[in-house]
Amino acid sequence: MGLRPVDLARRAGVSTQLVRNYEAAGILPPAPRSDTGYRQYGPEHVAALLTYRALAPGFGAETATEIMRAVHNGDEALAYRLVDAAHAALHEQRLATDAASEALGALAAEYVDEQPVTGPSLLVGELAHRLGIRTSALRVWEAAGLLSPTREPGTKYRRYGPEEVRDARIIHMLRQGRYYFEQIKPVLDGLRRTGSTDALRTAIAERRAAHDRQTKAMLYGAALLHELITAGQQDASAPTALAQ
Repeated sequence: MGLRPVDLARRAGVSTQLVRNYEAAGILPPAPRSDTGYRQYGPEHVAALLTYRALAPGFGAETATEIMRAVHNGDEALAYRLVDAAHAALHEQRLATDAASEALGALAAEYVDEQPVTGPSLLVGELAHRLGIRTSALRVWEAAGLLSPTREPGTKYRRYGPEEVRDARIIHMLRQGRYYFEQIKPVLDGLRRTGSTDALRTAIAERRAAHDRQTKAMLYGAALLHELITAGQQDASAPTALAQ
């Protein structure tokens, strides 16, 4: 007996509209229609839906969609490449976190150094060029309360002193590591007030824990993907076996 959209939705704990959206996006294989025009889903649709829902947390919705489309198109090689690319990207993120941890540790040491921070005062364009970012990013950081540049009398141009330049370098590194503003602010507050690196170490530990959670999610999703592909291979070979 075919399953209705509502039956499929209940299996995965989603709305019937989302099931239709998944089918339209190619996440589910096309569903045959009944004589009255209603969609009729089967076990293969249940398996595809559960596989996508398992893939999305680890691989992201976009990549998970591409993987499912590849599977339904019979392009297993592409599906495997997408899985490999996602694992490689996560590995690069881990390496970037490790590198940022070392660099941030060196920068954080400047906060506990009794010697004052020295260096030129930079305009917004000069600091953006030094960091390799857009000037708009510095303005966003200022609006978020992470930076407080002074203003030149008359021109009102932003000026970033040595301490602001140092802070901007830390913000930039943390942003490259995909830290949110609400994670960066306590890091800067702790460094500025007492030179404490506790919040920095906590932020880095949380980032590494997030990597671990993503790896676990990817492993779970890949396990269901393996089952889906294997089941499809068995279904494809069944007619040949019967003919023999």
